[in-house]
Amino acid sequence: METVQAQLASVFETLKKDFGYSNVNEAPTVEKVVVSVGTGRVDDKAKIALIQDRLARITGQKAAPRQARQSIAAFKLREGDVVGYQATLRGQRMIDFLNKLIHIAIPQTRDFRGLKTTSIDEMGNYTLGIKEHTIFPETADEDIKDVFGMSITIVTTAKDKKEAEVLLRHIGVPLQKAEDKK
Repeated sequence: METVQAQLASVFETLKKDFGYSNVNEAPTVEKVVVSVGTGRVDDKAKIALIQDRLARITGQKAAPRQARQSIAAFKLREGDVVGYQATLRGQRMIDFLNKLIHIAIPQTRDFRGLKTTSIDEMGNYTLGIKEHTIFPETADEDIKDVFGMSITIVTTAKDKKEAEVLLRHIGVPLQKAEDKK
C-alpha cells in the first residue's frame, strides 16, 4: 500500500507517455480537498457543537461556518444564517486525509463496489458524498444516534475528465472500472 504522497510524486513519470507531457509542471496534481457538512437551519447548539467537534477530529483542523447567501421565506431562512461547516485541506493535512479516506474510510462503507466516475466534473474535480461520518476511525467508537453525512471534493489541476480520472486512479482512489459501451 503506497501512500498518496509517493503516488503524487510519480504522477509525471506515469502520465507523460499517455498525455505527452514534456514538463513536470504540465502533469496534474491534487490542489486541495474540501470537506463540508450541511446543517440546514439547526437551532440545537449541542448538535452544532457535535458536528464542529467531529469534523475537526476527522479533518485535523477547525471547520469554518458557511452562511446562507440569500433569504428563502418558504424555509424560514435568512441571509447570513449559518447553514453548514467547511474545512479546506492543503499540504500535509490534505495528504494525511486522502490516505485515511482512500485506505481506511472508504473500504469500510457497506456494499462498497468502487466510486462512480460520473462524479468527475468537466473541470477535473471529484466530489463524493458520504452518508455516515462514522466510517472514519476518529468517530467510530462514539454514540451512533447523531450520524451526519458530508461532501468531499478533491480539487485537481487536471484540464478535463479523462486526465482527472487517470490521476485519481494513479493516486489510489478506488474508482469503478469503465464499462464497455457498445
